[in-house]
Amino acid sequence: MEDTVKTNLVTDLAKLLEEHRGTDVLALDLRAVCSWTDYFIITTTSSQTHVKGILKHIRTFLSSQNLEILHRQKHVEEEGWILIDCGFTVIHLMNEETRRFYELEKLWHTGSVIYHSSKSS
Repeated sequence: MEDTVKTNLVTDLAKLLEEHRGTDVLALDLRAVCSWTDYFIITTTSSQTHVKGILKHIRTFLSSQNLEILHRQKHVEEEGWILIDCGFTVIHLMNEETRRFYELEKLWHTGSVIYHSSKSS
């Protein structure tokens, strides 16, 4: 898959998360700094029900693009974090407390921001 196509898919996924009320949606291009994925998408979710709804929309979107989740999503529910591995991108759905604690944006600060929503948590 071409880099431009991947970047467009990641941007479309980030916009999808924002459309479905994910807050502070951030997409990072990690190709220059990470060997196991090209992009991260991070968003804050408000509840488990919200996460379930977003997961449904992510699956539908990926299916429409003939893409699959490579590994079953990792549920770290007691920590408020769902990780979805799509190979070229990893999607992180985090509650506000977990996102503040792990600060993935700071950990991966050398990645380039390709999308940041207008909404903030």
